Amino acid sequence: GLCKTYTGAKGVQTVAAQEISFSCSAGEVFGLLGPNGAGKTTTLRLLSTVLAPTAGTAVIAGHDVVQAPDAVRASIGFLSGHTGLYARLTSREILLYFGRLFGLSDAVIKDRTAELAALLDMEEFLNKRCDALSSGMKQKVNIARTVLHDPPVLILDEPTVGLDVLTSRTIVDFVQNCRRQGKCVIFSTHIMGEVS
Repeated sequence: GLCKTYTGAKGVQTVAAQEISFSCSAGEVFGLLGPNGAGKTTTLRLLSTVLAPTAGTAVIAGHDVVQAPDAVRASIGFLSGHTGLYARLTSREILLYFGRLFGLSDAVIKDRTAELAALLDMEEFLNKRCDALSSGMKQKVNIARTVLHDPPVLILDEPTVGLDVLTSRTIVDFVQNCRRQGKCVIFSTHIMGEVS
Protein backbone atom coordinates (compact mmCIF):
# COMPACT_ATOMS: atom_id res chain seq x y z
CA GLY A 1 0.00 0.00 0.00
CA LEU A 2 2.93 2.37 -0.48
CA CYS A 3 1.86 5.78 -1.85
CA LYS A 4 3.47 9.12 -2.66
CA THR A 5 1.55 12.25 -3.61
CA TYR A 6 3.07 15.65 -4.29
CA THR A 7 1.19 18.90 -3.82
CA GLY A 8 2.22 21.49 -6.36
CA ALA A 9 1.30 25.04 -7.19
CA LYS A 10 -2.27 26.02 -6.41
CA GLY A 11 -2.74 22.82 -4.38
CA VAL A 12 -2.74 20.55 -7.43
CA GLN A 13 -1.90 17.01 -6.37
CA THR A 14 0.17 14.61 -8.43
CA VAL A 15 0.17 10.92 -7.58
CA ALA A 16 3.69 9.56 -8.19
CA ALA A 17 3.17 6.11 -6.64
CA GLN A 18 -0.13 4.55 -5.70
CA GLU A 19 -0.85 1.39 -3.70
CA ILE A 20 2.51 -0.25 -4.46
CA SER A 21 2.72 -3.73 -2.96
CA PHE A 22 5.17 -6.52 -3.70
CA SER A 23 7.60 -8.82 -1.95
CA CYS A 24 11.14 -9.90 -2.73
CA SER A 25 13.16 -12.32 -0.63
CA ALA A 26 16.80 -13.19 -0.13
CA GLY A 27 18.28 -14.75 -3.25
CA GLU A 28 15.76 -13.10 -5.56
CA VAL A 29 15.91 -10.34 -8.14
CA PHE A 30 12.70 -8.35 -8.43
CA GLY A 31 12.47 -6.48 -11.73
CA LEU A 32 10.58 -3.24 -11.43
CA LEU A 33 9.63 -2.66 -15.05
CA GLY A 34 7.89 0.30 -16.60
CA PRO A 35 8.21 3.23 -18.96
CA ASN A 36 9.75 6.53 -17.95
CA GLY A 37 7.37 8.38 -15.63
CA ALA A 38 5.70 5.23 -14.32
CA GLY A 39 6.87 5.84 -10.73
CA LYS A 40 9.79 3.39 -10.55
CA THR A 41 12.28 5.92 -9.19
CA THR A 42 9.76 7.33 -6.71
CA THR A 43 9.06 3.82 -5.43
CA LEU A 44 12.76 3.07 -4.99
CA ARG A 45 13.33 6.39 -3.22
CA LEU A 46 10.50 5.51 -0.83
CA LEU A 47 12.08 2.11 -0.15
CA SER A 48 15.49 3.71 0.44
CA THR A 49 14.02 6.32 2.83
CA VAL A 50 15.14 9.21 0.61
CA LEU A 51 11.43 10.10 0.43
CA ALA A 52 8.77 9.60 3.10
CA PRO A 53 5.55 7.92 1.94
CA THR A 54 2.29 9.82 1.92
CA ALA A 55 0.55 6.59 2.95
CA GLY A 56 1.47 2.97 3.49
CA THR A 57 4.86 1.61 4.46
CA ALA A 58 7.43 -1.03 3.57
CA VAL A 59 9.58 -3.43 5.55
CA ILE A 60 13.15 -4.01 4.43
CA ALA A 61 15.39 -6.55 6.16
CA GLY A 62 12.90 -6.53 9.04
CA HIS A 63 12.90 -2.73 9.42
CA ASP A 64 9.98 -0.40 8.71
CA VAL A 65 10.93 2.48 6.38
CA VAL A 66 8.79 4.92 8.36
CA GLN A 67 9.57 3.80 11.92
CA ALA A 68 13.24 2.76 11.53
CA PRO A 69 14.77 4.59 8.54
CA ASP A 70 18.33 4.46 9.95
CA ALA A 71 18.15 0.68 10.27
CA VAL A 72 16.82 0.45 6.72
CA ARG A 73 19.66 2.59 5.38
CA ALA A 74 22.22 0.37 7.16
CA SER A 75 20.67 -2.71 5.49
CA ILE A 76 20.58 -1.49 1.90
CA GLY A 77 22.80 -0.47 -0.94
CA PHE A 78 20.97 2.16 -3.00
CA LEU A 79 22.10 3.12 -6.48
CA SER A 80 20.31 6.08 -7.99
CA GLY A 81 20.73 7.38 -11.49
CA HIS A 82 21.60 10.75 -9.98
CA THR A 83 24.49 9.66 -7.77
CA GLY A 84 27.62 11.67 -8.47
CA LEU A 85 31.27 11.05 -7.67
CA TYR A 86 33.85 13.43 -6.26
CA ALA A 87 35.78 14.41 -9.39
CA ARG A 88 39.17 14.94 -7.71
CA LEU A 89 39.22 11.59 -5.91
CA THR A 90 40.40 8.36 -7.50
CA SER A 91 38.11 5.35 -7.64
CA ARG A 92 40.09 3.78 -4.78
CA GLU A 93 39.76 6.97 -2.70
CA ILE A 94 35.98 7.04 -3.29
CA LEU A 95 35.70 3.51 -1.94
CA LEU A 96 37.93 4.33 1.04
CA TYR A 97 35.84 7.41 1.81
CA PHE A 98 32.50 5.60 1.64
CA GLY A 99 33.88 2.55 3.43
CA ARG A 100 34.83 4.76 6.36
CA LEU A 101 31.35 6.36 6.29
CA PHE A 102 29.94 2.83 6.56
CA GLY A 103 32.19 2.26 9.60
CA LEU A 104 34.41 -0.35 7.93
CA SER A 105 38.05 -0.77 8.94
CA ASP A 106 40.71 0.18 6.41
CA ALA A 107 41.71 -3.50 6.15
CA VAL A 108 38.15 -4.55 5.29
CA ILE A 109 37.87 -1.68 2.80
CA LYS A 110 41.10 -2.79 1.12
CA ASP A 111 39.88 -6.40 0.84
CA ARG A 112 36.40 -5.40 -0.42
CA THR A 113 37.92 -2.97 -2.92
CA ALA A 114 40.09 -5.73 -4.39
CA GLU A 115 37.15 -8.14 -4.49
CA LEU A 116 34.79 -5.67 -6.14
CA ALA A 117 37.44 -4.42 -8.57
CA ALA A 118 37.85 -8.00 -9.81
CA LEU A 119 34.08 -8.63 -10.04
CA LEU A 120 33.37 -5.37 -11.85
CA ASP A 121 36.54 -5.32 -13.98
CA MET A 122 37.82 -2.10 -12.36
CA GLU A 123 41.49 -2.85 -11.71
CA GLU A 124 42.81 -0.72 -14.58
CA PHE A 125 41.21 2.50 -13.31
CA LEU A 126 41.25 2.20 -9.51
CA ASN A 127 43.96 4.84 -9.29
CA LYS A 128 42.46 7.23 -11.86
CA ARG A 129 40.64 10.37 -10.79
CA CYS A 130 36.89 10.17 -11.31
CA ASP A 131 36.84 13.19 -13.62
CA ALA A 132 38.94 11.15 -16.10
CA LEU A 133 36.61 8.13 -16.17
CA SER A 134 34.11 7.14 -18.84
CA SER A 135 30.41 6.83 -17.99
CA GLY A 136 30.71 3.06 -17.70
CA MET A 137 33.72 3.30 -15.41
CA LYS A 138 31.91 5.83 -13.20
CA GLN A 139 28.89 3.53 -12.97
CA LYS A 140 31.10 0.64 -11.90
CA VAL A 141 32.59 2.83 -9.14
CA ASN A 142 29.06 3.80 -8.06
CA ILE A 143 28.00 0.15 -7.92
CA ALA A 144 31.11 -0.77 -5.92
CA ARG A 145 30.35 2.10 -3.52
CA THR A 146 26.77 0.85 -3.21
CA VAL A 147 27.74 -2.70 -2.19
CA LEU A 148 31.01 -2.01 -0.36
CA HIS A 149 29.47 -2.62 3.08
CA ASP A 150 27.97 -5.93 1.84
CA PRO A 151 24.29 -5.08 2.50
CA PRO A 152 21.65 -7.84 2.34
CA VAL A 153 19.35 -5.73 0.12
CA LEU A 154 20.28 -3.89 -3.08
CA ILE A 155 18.07 -1.25 -4.67
CA LEU A 156 19.32 -0.45 -8.15
CA ASP A 157 17.59 2.29 -10.15
CA GLU A 158 18.33 1.73 -13.84
CA PRO A 159 21.97 0.74 -13.26
CA THR A 160 22.72 0.22 -16.97
CA VAL A 161 21.12 3.34 -18.45
CA GLY A 162 23.36 4.99 -21.04
CA LEU A 163 26.04 2.31 -20.88
CA ASP A 164 27.62 0.29 -23.68
CA VAL A 165 26.70 -3.36 -24.19
CA LEU A 166 29.84 -4.79 -22.54
CA THR A 167 29.54 -2.64 -19.42
CA SER A 168 25.82 -3.41 -19.18
CA ARG A 169 26.60 -7.13 -19.40
CA THR A 170 29.17 -6.83 -16.59
CA ILE A 171 26.58 -5.13 -14.38
CA VAL A 172 23.86 -7.69 -15.15
CA ASP A 173 26.36 -10.50 -14.40
CA PHE A 174 27.21 -8.74 -11.12
CA VAL A 175 23.51 -8.60 -10.18
CA GLN A 176 23.16 -12.33 -10.92
CA ASN A 177 26.19 -12.97 -8.69
CA CYS A 178 24.54 -10.97 -5.89
CA ARG A 179 21.43 -13.15 -6.22
CA ARG A 180 23.57 -16.29 -5.96
CA GLN A 181 25.10 -14.84 -2.78
CA GLY A 182 21.60 -14.66 -1.27
CA LYS A 183 21.05 -10.94 -1.60
CA CYS A 184 17.64 -9.45 -2.24
CA VAL A 185 17.89 -7.25 -5.34
CA ILE A 186 15.31 -4.77 -6.58
CA PHE A 187 16.26 -3.81 -10.13
CA SER A 188 14.48 -1.01 -11.93
CA THR A 189 14.63 -0.77 -15.71
CA HIS A 190 12.59 -0.10 -18.82
CA ILE A 191 14.64 -2.57 -20.92
CA MET A 192 12.82 -5.89 -21.38
CA GLY A 193 16.02 -7.80 -22.21
CA GLU A 194 17.55 -6.93 -18.85
CA VAL A 195 14.46 -8.13 -17.01
CA SER A 196 14.54 -11.52 -18.74
